[in-house]
Amino acid sequence: MKKLIFLLALLITPLLLSSCSPVIQGATAVGAIVSAGIDRRSAGEILDDQTLNMQVGEVVRDDQLLENAHLKFMVYNKAVLVAGEVSSEEAKTYLTKQLKQNALNMKQLINEATVMPSIGYFSRTKDNIITLQIETLFQNQEVFHPIHVKVMTERQIVYLMGSVTKREAEHATNQAAKAKNVVKVVKLFDYLSARPAEEIKKENQNKDEAERKEVLEAKKAELEAAQKELQKQLDELYTN
Repeated sequence: MKKLIFLLALLITPLLLSSCSPVIQGATAVGAIVSAGIDRRSAGEILDDQTLNMQVGEVVRDDQLLENAHLKFMVYNKAVLVAGEVSSEEAKTYLTKQLKQNALNMKQLINEATVMPSIGYFSRTKDNIITLQIETLFQNQEVFHPIHVKVMTERQIVYLMGSVTKREAEHATNQAAKAKNVVKVVKLFDYLSARPAEEIKKENQNKDEAERKEVLEAKKAELEAAQKELQKQLDELYTN
């Protein structure tokens, strides 16, 4: 599994890393397809976040004052997380100003950019591998749906966003910390007092349907067995 994850990361990294300056990356989400009815955001909210994510990228993409920056963005419920490396404190302050002035509909900006030289290709690949590991861990648990928690990794620091309960947040954090080479997990969740009632209702309906299907399958198997036994008895009578 580890070899597979490493190979996948090597394959997707060229797609995730831009050669433009500054380098702008969206959060990695391998295999995750947003599905209406599963995501806790409405279809409109999902579209707003996707639009905002593109917008913040456009704000800094051709800005000469940020040409030496390496930046990643993740957006959830109009809260924008930016992480990466910038050349100076002035550049970081300028980045904050530009995003606040030009990113329409942004409700919150979380600027985690660090003043330091941009990390290299190997470090970015390592970050992508960590994200893949965490997404795999999220697929192999049942406390929360993987689509409810977004993941982004920068310099081996993992950032988590989503609308979750405290129990789900704690479990997601613990799962993320299990990934190899993780330095720290940063929680940026919107906390829910409880799981949405409609979500629980739908889950119960799915369970009821699964149970009914199981009962029907059992009855079908029982009927088929009875038919085979009857046929066997008829064959024996015919033979005699």
